[in-house]
Amino acid sequence: MAVAREHLLEALRSVEDPELHRDIVALGMVKDLNVDAEGNVHATINLTTPACPLKQHIKEEVEKALLAIEGVHAVDVSLTAEVKAARLDPNGGKAAIPGVKNVLAVGSGKGGVGKSTVSVNLAIALARQGARVGLLDADFYGPNAPILLGLEGERPKGTPDGKIHPLEAYGISVMSVGFLVAEDTPLVWRGPMLHGLMKQFLEDVAWGELDYLVVDLPPGTGDVQLTLAQSSPLMGALIVVTPQKMAIGDAKKAIAMFQKVNVPILGVVENMSGFVCPKCHEISYIFSGGGGQRLAEQFQVPFLGQIPLDQRLGQASDIGRPLVATEPLEEAKGVVAVFNELALRLAGRVSVVNAEGIA
Repeated sequence: MAVAREHLLEALRSVEDPELHRDIVALGMVKDLNVDAEGNVHATINLTTPACPLKQHIKEEVEKALLAIEGVHAVDVSLTAEVKAARLDPNGGKAAIPGVKNVLAVGSGKGGVGKSTVSVNLAIALARQGARVGLLDADFYGPNAPILLGLEGERPKGTPDGKIHPLEAYGISVMSVGFLVAEDTPLVWRGPMLHGLMKQFLEDVAWGELDYLVVDLPPGTGDVQLTLAQSSPLMGALIVVTPQKMAIGDAKKAIAMFQKVNVPILGVVENMSGFVCPKCHEISYIFSGGGGQRLAEQFQVPFLGQIPLDQRLGQASDIGRPLVATEPLEEAKGVVAVFNELALRLAGRVSVVNAEGIA
């Protein structure tokens, strides 16, 4: 007896996206579904991000649900992905950046926590999962992206319509004030000039089609942070901390600032959580541990994980070859595997925030 497509759809209503907690049919994730006379089923499931942390689980659940139907002989499941764009408040006065679906801020409240290194490696990790990613180095007083990505001395070019074309490195598009000023030249600018530069980098750079634009913010809660939060379609912020009490205290101010301007906190990442011995590979906790976890619990936001101190990470950063780009995705280990896992969790969190409020 032939299997009706309606029976297939009904079976798939039992499969939930583990993060969105709704069935994949209601979420519109079933893009193609057909069955032939012999009972061979082909299904295409469109995930909310190519960096979906539970893609294998979803695939297995789809196969299980369809194979349970009488008359189904075999199941072939294909996975595609389409990142959803952040929904803008039409009364919020924030214009979308053409082609950019999600603007993600990476902040800390203080300097010296490795925020730029985290931003660069997370952006590349997202791109290696198949996402289209840009990196905006908005730490105007201390731009590090050119060094971290091996782009020192490079200069962006203009486009025929007067835009700035970002540079490319390790699969991501990159823009930094470090490309526009000499290496040893300090940027001695007051607030209004920083506000104008930030807007120019958001509006006058030809970013193209991006799933995620990662914005590496400067320390503190000043003009650059407020410009980004108040005039751009910022969908969320990632907070980077180190374990000690002083860093946690400053991070609390950063979280409070984002919450005050109604920017969702995507999560907390604890950097330099422990030192990885290059000989025995054991982790020694130099600082008092658990600060990032406690911070996340205090503000009731997700704790996305810990990044240990690894000698290789610093060496790779100094030569402009980010560590996360040095190992094949399927063979990643150590701190590279940590960054890949963090990228999956961050992408999943973006999907959850964007899905909130769906009827």
